[in-house]
Amino acid sequence: MTSKEMLGHLAEMKIPAKSPSSTLEDAYVSIVRKKLKPILEARAAEIEAQKRAEAEAKAEKEREEAAKAEKERIAAEKRREKERAEEERRRAAEEAARKKAEEERLAEEKRRKEEEERNRVRDNAPKSIPSFTSLLDQIAQQEEILKEQAEEQAKKKEESRGPRKDRRGEKAGETQHRSSRRAPVAPEDMEGESEHSGKGHGKGGRKGQRRGGQGEDRYSRMAREAEQYNQVLEEAREAVEEATRESTGRRKKRKERRKKQQAEKAEEKRIEEAIANDQDLSQLDTVKVPQGSTVAELADLLGVPANDIIKRLFLLGTPLTVTESMSDDLIELVADDLGREIKIMTKEEENSFSFYDDPKDLKPRPPVVTVMGHVDHGKTSLLDAIRHTGVAAGEAGGITQAIGASQVQINGRTITFIDTPGHETFTAMRARGAKVTDIVILIVAADDGVMPQTIESINHAKAAEVPIIVAVNKIDKPGADPTRVRQELTEYGIIPEEWGGQNMFVDISAKKKLGIDDLLEAVLLEADVLELKANPDTFASGNVLEAKLDRGRGSVATLLVNRGTLRVGDAIVAGMSYGKIRAMIDSRGNNVKEAAPSTPVEVLGLQSVPMAGDEFRVFQDEREARSLADERALKARIEEQNKVKHVTLENLFDTMADAEVKELNLIIKADVQGSIEALQDSLDKMDQSEVRINTIHSAVGAITETDVTLADASNAIIIGFGVRPDSKAKAAAERDGVEIRTYSVIYKAIEDIDAARIGMLKPTEEEVQTATIEVRNTFKVPKVGIAAGCMVQDGEVSRDDLCRLVRDGIVVYEGKLASLRRYKDDVKSVKAGFECGIGLENFQDIHVGDVIESYRIEEVARTE
Repeated sequence: MTSKEMLGHLAEMKIPAKSPSSTLEDAYVSIVRKKLKPILEARAAEIEAQKRAEAEAKAEKEREEAAKAEKERIAAEKRREKERAEEERRRAAEEAARKKAEEERLAEEKRRKEEEERNRVRDNAPKSIPSFTSLLDQIAQQEEILKEQAEEQAKKKEESRGPRKDRRGEKAGETQHRSSRRAPVAPEDMEGESEHSGKGHGKGGRKGQRRGGQGEDRYSRMAREAEQYNQVLEEAREAVEEATRESTGRRKKRKERRKKQQAEKAEEKRIEEAIANDQDLSQLDTVKVPQGSTVAELADLLGVPANDIIKRLFLLGTPLTVTESMSDDLIELVADDLGREIKIMTKEEENSFSFYDDPKDLKPRPPVVTVMGHVDHGKTSLLDAIRHTGVAAGEAGGITQAIGASQVQINGRTITFIDTPGHETFTAMRARGAKVTDIVILIVAADDGVMPQTIESINHAKAAEVPIIVAVNKIDKPGADPTRVRQELTEYGIIPEEWGGQNMFVDISAKKKLGIDDLLEAVLLEADVLELKANPDTFASGNVLEAKLDRGRGSVATLLVNRGTLRVGDAIVAGMSYGKIRAMIDSRGNNVKEAAPSTPVEVLGLQSVPMAGDEFRVFQDEREARSLADERALKARIEEQNKVKHVTLENLFDTMADAEVKELNLIIKADVQGSIEALQDSLDKMDQSEVRINTIHSAVGAITETDVTLADASNAIIIGFGVRPDSKAKAAAERDGVEIRTYSVIYKAIEDIDAARIGMLKPTEEEVQTATIEVRNTFKVPKVGIAAGCMVQDGEVSRDDLCRLVRDGIVVYEGKLASLRRYKDDVKSVKAGFECGIGLENFQDIHVGDVIESYRIEEVARTE
C-alpha cells in the first residue's frame, strides 16, 4: 500500500505518526501487523488475481500474434514462390536475349574485323632494325639451323635407302642367275667324274650313268624354276617402281600447284595493301634499307646468308664482320651484285611516310607561303596589308596570329600563309626533313638594304631548296633605292628576272598598300610554274607547324594538311604523339569538320605535344596509331642513348678517319665585316685535300640562338671574333652539343682550325667563365675614376679573375679587375645574388646595362 493509506490506517488506530518518515515503536509495529493482516491478504489475493488475468491476456495475445504471424508467413512464402517463378522466367528470357545479342555482337564484330582488315591502313614506314641480337635469339637461331640440318640428313638418308634396296635386289637376282647358269654344268661334271671313276668297273659305271641322267633332269628343272622366279620378281619390281613414280609425280605437281597458288594469293594481298596505303606498285620489290645498316641487318632484309655478303665485301677489298656497319656505297654495290633493288633510308625518311597518288586523282592545291626578312623590314605590316586587301576586295579571308597560319583569297584563288615562323622554327623543321613551305617571300626595306637577318633568311631558304620572291618594301620613304637592293642581293645569288636571273622582284609599300596585288599575282604565277597538286580523296597526312600545351584545352597542335582530307574523329599519329581528333578550328576561329590540302587547322585530342616539323598521318585504327607512336618513342630513347656527338675541333681528325665526315662546316660571326673576309681568305689558302672547309653562314653581330639551331641542323662549328653568345644561345649550344669558339686574334682561330684539320691538336689553355655581372649604376671616385655598382647574376667573381665588358653583344674591353669591393671593404670574391663595386684596369667608359664577364685561364689537355 501507499504511504498515504498507511498514515490513514495509523490515524484510525490512534497510533502517532506525523509523516511517512516517522519512526514507529516495536509495540506499534506488532499491533499494525495484526490489525492490517486481513487487508494485506485481500490485497495480495487481488494482486495475484490481477497477475493471473494479465498472464492469461498476454498468453491469448501471444497465441493470436503467433497465428497471425503463421498466416503471414504462409502468405509470404506463397508470394515468394510466385516471385521466384516470375524471376526464373525473366532470367530465362534475359539469358535467351543475351545469348542472341552476344551471337549478333560476335557476328557483327567478326564482320567489322574483316571489313577493318580489308580497309586497314598499314604503316609503310621502314621498321628500325635492332643493332644487337640477344643470346636467347642466337640460341634459337642455332637450334633452327641444327633442326634443318637434321631434317636434310634424314631426307638424304631416306632417298638413298630406296636405290640401295634396288641394288641389293638386283645383286641377289644376278647371283641367282649366275647360280642358274652354273646349275646345268653340275651333271656334266658328275658325268665326267662317273666316267672317270667307272673305268675298269662296268656295272659301277652304268649305275653312275643312270644316277647322272636323273640328277641332270633335276638340276635343270631347278635352274628353270629359279629363272622363272627371278623374271616374276623383276616384273613385280618394275610395276612397283612405275606406280611409285606416278604417285610421286602427282604429289609433286599438286605441291607445286599449291605453292604457286599461295604465292599468287600473297602477291595479290601485298598489292591490295599497297593500294590501300597509296604506295607505288613499281616500288613493291624495292627493299628499304636504313642508313648505316650492319652486314647482318642487310642480309636479313635481303633474305640471303650473311656469308654471301661477307664474301662479296672481301672481293671488293673491304672485309667486314657481321656486326660492322656498311656505307651507302657498299650497300648499293652488294645489292646490285645480288640483283636486288634497294632504297637507302635516312633517319628522317625512316619516320616519314611515302605515298603514291595516281596522276588522274591529283587536283590543284593552294600554295604555302612563308614571309621572311630582317627585323623592322615590314613582315607584319605586309601580312596586315594582305589581310586588308583581301577584305576590301570582298573576299572571305583573314589572318589570325593565334594559330600561326592563315589563308587569304585573291582573284578567286586561295593562298596559305605561315605567319612569321621565325628562323628557328624554319630551321628546326628543315632539320627533321620537313618541307612545308612552297614559296618564300623575302622582304627587304628599300631604304635599309640587305641586313644580317636578310642574309640568314636567304641561307635558310636556299638550304630548304625553296623558290624566293623578293618584296622590296618601303619604296614610298625618302632615300629608298630598290635598284641598290637588287644590286646587293646579286652578291648572294638572288638575281632579278629582268637581269637574266631566276627570282621575281616586286616593289611594294606595305604601309600605303602599294604593289600588294602584284606581289600576290607573282605568288600565284610561281605556284602555277610549280604545278602544286594533291589528292584530296584519301586519308590525310601533313606536318605540324607548331604545338603547345594549353591549360584548359590540353595538347593543341597546328597542322598543315599536305594530302587527303582531315576530319573530326580521325585517329592520327604525329611524331611520337597519337590521339583522336576531338575538334578542329580554322584560321578564323570557327569550328570545322574537315580540312582539305594546304589548309592549316588547330586540332585538339593528342595525348602529348608533338614537335614542330613532325609528320602526321591518319590511321584507320587508334590501336595501330598508339603502337606506332610507342615504337617511335622507344626508338627515340635508344637513339638518344646512342646519340653521336657533334663534330668539334678536338674530334675532327678521328671523325674524318672514321669516314663519317669529309668536310668541316663553319658559321662565322664577327664584330666587323673585315674580320670575316680575312678569315675566309685564310681558310681558302689552306690545303683542303684531307677535309674541305665550308662556311655555310657568316654575318656581323652577336652569336644568337638562330646560329646554334643552324649549326645543329648542319653539324657545324660556330667561330666568333670579338662577339659573345647570349644566354639563350649558350643554353641551346649546351643542349644540342654545338661547339662555340670565340677568339680575339685571327691567327689563333686559323691555328686551331689548321691543327684540327691535320689532327695535331696540342694541349692548350682553356677559358673558364666564373661569373656574369650586370652594371646597374656608375660612380665617380676621386683619384680612381669610374666605378661600377654591380649585381652578380650567376657564378662567383674573384679578385684575380680576368674580365671583359660586353655591350649589346660586342666586346668593348678585355683586361683585369682593378678593384672588387663590398661596401667599403676590399673582398677576394663575391657570389651570385650579392651586390659589389668593380673598377676596371685602365678603362673608364662603363655604362649602365653593360655586362661584365669574369673568367680564368686553365691549362687543359686536348684529347686525340
